[in-house]
Amino acid sequence: MHDMLPMLNLGKSDFPAIKRDQLSTLQVNLGYQCNQQCQHCHVNAGPNRKEMMSSQTIDEVINFLSNHDVPKLDITGGAPELHKDFRRLVCAAKELGTAVIDRCNLSILFEPGQEGLAEFLAEHEVEIVASMPCYLEENVDGQRGKGTYSKSVDGLKKLNQLGYGTNDKLQLNLMYNPTGPYLPPAQNGLEEDYRRELGNRFGIVFSNLFTLTNMPIQRFGSMLVSKGEFDTYMQLLREAYSACNLPAVMCRSLISIDWEGYVYDCDFNQMMQLHLGGERQHISQLKAGGLDGSPIIVADHCYGCTAGQGSSCGGALG
Repeated sequence: MHDMLPMLNLGKSDFPAIKRDQLSTLQVNLGYQCNQQCQHCHVNAGPNRKEMMSSQTIDEVINFLSNHDVPKLDITGGAPELHKDFRRLVCAAKELGTAVIDRCNLSILFEPGQEGLAEFLAEHEVEIVASMPCYLEENVDGQRGKGTYSKSVDGLKKLNQLGYGTNDKLQLNLMYNPTGPYLPPAQNGLEEDYRRELGNRFGIVFSNLFTLTNMPIQRFGSMLVSKGEFDTYMQLLREAYSACNLPAVMCRSLISIDWEGYVYDCDFNQMMQLHLGGERQHISQLKAGGLDGSPIIVADHCYGCTAGQGSSCGGALG
């Protein structure tokens, strides 16, 4: 895989300085193992990745939630459900009164060993953010592998049967990302297209559609380098920069924890080893109260979150 990091300004970026607001979301990456290997994946996850969070670090995450008033736990990967302690973590967070998000690729619902996963998520009222990069089979399979679209549709139908997308307590949000080096279309208009196409074809309903800009790092960044499109894509992100998105970027209210338990401003910084505050700090040592007003580590990839309508794990910003 090509290394695109030397092409990003990690220490001398001209991206505007920003500071943290109050922490509202703890995003935890349980590991890079996944049953899929998607072209756009900024984590470079796949079936052959071995990195997985230890049970001890899971306990430290639970301890952090117990000792700090963090309203939301956002669980990601890889496919986080593959972790043996995934369900234990969900149960512990819910017992503490913490809302839980599962970033689910939908096909995981049908993997061996995942029997009852959909029912478990519904029972514990876990919000699902499901990767669905298009409503067309050709585009989804081209980006995520042959047969993925069919499994995704089956997964959405199964979740609908359990009440997801129709019950306010069972949020089912779909995540769109472009299939190439361009910005997402307007989120509201695209959501209407998704509702029409998935509804008419399959009777599928969902709560919201989120759009996410592809970051020029890891697998997607490597693809840009191999095609000679890296500089062009970075220029696109820079030219589409919108200052009005700065107040809402996700790193202001979120911290990201990697599979070893170390802390970052966001999942993208995690992939580039840009540690929170510039120093390697473990979740077991972190005090949430000291984060308010602290500077956020920025680099050129941050233009991806502020380009056009803006982009975050919760969709468009503007």
